[in-house]
Amino acid sequence: MKEENKPFILVFSKLIMAKAQNFLWHKISEKEKQEIEQNAKKIMDSFADKLVSVEKNIQESFVERDECERKEKDGEECDLDFRKIMFENAPEKNKDFILGEKGGWR
Repeated sequence: MKEENKPFILVFSKLIMAKAQNFLWHKISEKEKQEIEQNAKKIMDSFADKLVSVEKNIQESFVERDECERKEKDGEECDLDFRKIMFENAPEKNKDFILGEKGGWR
């Protein structure tokens, strides 16, 4: 996204939030409804015009590797207390399993 488009998007999002908050707190008349629809249409048309100027040739990022898998090596002796320590630190566990959600164990 171009830097010059960021202020427009910020203003656009604040305007939408303001309209949404006003809409939530009182009943609107038909006249107000039509004004909101007209303003929303102007905003969307303006946004669509800005969107046309955004670069369309966005390259995908990827990495080329000669080898896709690691070569297997001789394993090292692991710490025998590792499992015990992990289970002691786990906030929730069930017999032989650690129960966790993404971001839940901090």
